[in-house]
Amino acid sequence: MNPRYIALEGIEGAGKSTVARLLGRALESQGHDVVLVREPGGTPTGEAIREVLLHPDGVVAPWTEAMLFAASRAQLAAEVIGPALDRGAWVIGDRSVYSSLAYQGGGRELGIGEVAAVNRAGLGGVWPDLVVVLDVDPHTGLDRQDDADRIGSEGVAFQSSVADAFAAMAADDPQRFVTVDASLPVDDVVEAILKAVEQRW
Repeated sequence: MNPRYIALEGIEGAGKSTVARLLGRALESQGHDVVLVREPGGTPTGEAIREVLLHPDGVVAPWTEAMLFAASRAQLAAEVIGPALDRGAWVIGDRSVYSSLAYQGGGRELGIGEVAAVNRAGLGGVWPDLVVVLDVDPHTGLDRQDDADRIGSEGVAFQSSVADAFAAMAADDPQRFVTVDASLPVDDVVEAILKAVEQRW
């Protein structure tokens, strides 16, 4: 298989971080070189931006939020994701540009197209090949959180708007998106993703 970029998406509490680790191990067991990344973060610049974006006591205007996410993401694409794909590795992202489209474009009502435009130049074509939306009820997702960050504490109405944005994007781009029931046992979630990977490639 050629190198691929798989993004795990979904609202708060969907299990993205856990699934990313397990999926990475599964792909490594198949002989693939796998790089795990998270957003925001993944580079020194990105981790500094992460502190600003997610600090529980922070106040960040919606467009500032969108642009800071885009800046962190552009650095990650240039410093980590692009080089990893170039050397033949697989990349698994705990969130990606599609989080910004859903959270800032949908949840913050900035517009999915407008937020995509802010991100496009900085990514230079480094977009996920497969987007896996881990679907979970917003109440369940919020209940799963241990310590909510600034965005994770927004509440059910906001998370529902984000979930609706993910669902709309998945419906509009079925070649790129697959939706998996995140209420299933985690091993079943990972197995479903691996089947989707096999079907796509």
